[in-house]
Amino acid sequence: MHINWTGLGEVFLVALGAVLAVMVLFAVGLRGVSQRLTARERGASGATGLTAAVLCFAACAAIVGYGIHMIVG
Repeated sequence: MHINWTGLGEVFLVALGAVLAVMVLFAVGLRGVSQRLTARERGASGATGLTAAVLCFAACAAIVGYGIHMIVG
């Protein structure tokens, strides 16, 4: 039995990168929601925070959806 260690390492690094990307995007999305809530308490619109949150959460959903598509397909 032969194990392709290079291939295993590549898969590990790509998976690690994807997890880090989703984690950072989700954290930035939560920060955007927090900024919107803070701005609304102060009487401002908070549109920038909401836009950032929506874009980050949409990117998270796209990455997860693509991963599911790759597994199922």
